[in-house]
Amino acid sequence: MGKRALERWLSLYRKGGLEALKPKERADRHSSRSVPDKALEKAKALKKEIPQRSVPQIITILELAGEAEKGQLKQSTLRRQLGPAEKAKSPRPKPRRRFEAPCRNRGPTEGGCWQGDCHHTLYLPEREAKGKNRQAYLLAFIDDYSRYVTHGEYYFEERRPKLEDALKKAVLKFGVPSRLYCDNGAIYSGPHLERISGELGFHLVHSRPGVPEGRGKIEKFFQYVDRSFKPEAYALIASGKLSTLEELNKRFWAWLELYHQKPHGSLKKTPKERFEEDRTPLRRLDLLKVRQSFLWQEKRRVDKTGCFSLGAPTFGGSPTYEVSAALIRKQVVIRYDPYDLGAIQVFHEGEAYPDAQPLDLKQPRQRDLGQAAQSPVTPTGLNLLELAKRQYDEEQRKKLGAMRFPRPLKEDEEP
Repeated sequence: MGKRALERWLSLYRKGGLEALKPKERADRHSSRSVPDKALEKAKALKKEIPQRSVPQIITILELAGEAEKGQLKQSTLRRQLGPAEKAKSPRPKPRRRFEAPCRNRGPTEGGCWQGDCHHTLYLPEREAKGKNRQAYLLAFIDDYSRYVTHGEYYFEERRPKLEDALKKAVLKFGVPSRLYCDNGAIYSGPHLERISGELGFHLVHSRPGVPEGRGKIEKFFQYVDRSFKPEAYALIASGKLSTLEELNKRFWAWLELYHQKPHGSLKKTPKERFEEDRTPLRRLDLLKVRQSFLWQEKRRVDKTGCFSLGAPTFGGSPTYEVSAALIRKQVVIRYDPYDLGAIQVFHEGEAYPDAQPLDLKQPRQRDLGQAAQSPVTPTGLNLLELAKRQYDEEQRKKLGAMRFPRPLKEDEEP
C-alpha cells in the first residue's frame, strides 16, 4: 500500500466518514445503452454456448452475422456485461488400473512377465584420473508376480551389449519369461533384441512413449535402491573401501539377498517366498542355445580377397577377417560375441562355413580357408582354334583340288 493512497483515504474519511470510503458504482454499470439489447442477448447466448469464447471473438461473430455494426461494440463495455473468458479445461486424465502377472516367469495360459529398465544411480571414482568420477548404471529385471529380481548388475555403459549380458544371466538362472516389458529406449528397441526374443520364445513388449506408469514395479524397486543401497555404497566410497565396479556388484548382490528376504508391503510376503511358492514350471533352455541366441548377428560383403571388415568402432578399430575363398564377393551372415572375438561364425544361405580368422598378411592362406572345392570337369573335346583350323584346312583342300583338275569345257564353250 502506497503512502499517497493512505493519505487519500484519510482525506476522504475526514470529509465523508465511512460511506466516503465505499467504492462507487459506475454510472453505466447497469446500463446497456452502448450495447443494443438484441446484440447483448446474442452475445450472452454465444458466451453460454461456448464459455471459452473471448470478447473479441464474440464481437467478430456479431459483426460478421450483421447483429452489430463494425466498431459499434467496445471490448471493455461487453466484457463488463459478460465477464472474462473461461480457460480451456485440460483433458480428463485417462484412468489407470493396477495389474499383476498371474504367475512367475511363464504360465500355461496368460503367462508371466518380467519388467526391465536401467537406473542411473551413483558414481565411482576414476582410477586413472584422480578427482573425477564415472557414472555406474544399474540394469535389472524383476518378476512382475513376485517382485523377485531375476538379475541386476552395475555397468559403466548403458549400451545394448550390457543389456543383453544382464538378460542372458537372468535367463540362465531363472529360465525364459513369457513377456519382457520395457521402455522405448534405444537399447530395448533394436533388431537384435527382437531376434533374441523370437529365438528364445518370449514376447517383447514396449510401454507407450510418455507413459511409464505400466513399469511401476521396477521403478519402485529403483526407488528402494536409492533409499537403502545407495547411501551405504556412498559411505563405503567415501571411506575408500569401495572403488571398483567389481566390488560394487559384489556388495549389491549381497544387498539384493536381503531385499529378497524382506516382506514386501503389498504382497505381505517376501519376494523369495512369493516366487518359490508358485509351482508354475520354469522354462529353462540349453546353455549352448542361450549362448547362440545372444550372439550378435550382422551381414557383411566378402571382398575379392576373401576378407571382410568387422567395422565396429567399439572394438578399437575395424579388424579384418579372412573367410573361405568359396565366399568371395558373396554376402554372408556373421555371428559373434562383441566382447569375445575369438570365434566369428560365418553363414551363407543357411549353410555354416569355417569360422572367420583374423587376417595375417605374413601367413599364407590356411587350408581350411583355401580355394572352394570344384566339381570335376568332363572334357567336351571341342576347341575354337582346332575347329577354325579344321575349317581352314578344308577350304584350302577345295581350292587346291580345283586348280589341279580343271573341269572339261563344253562343246559350245570357248577355252
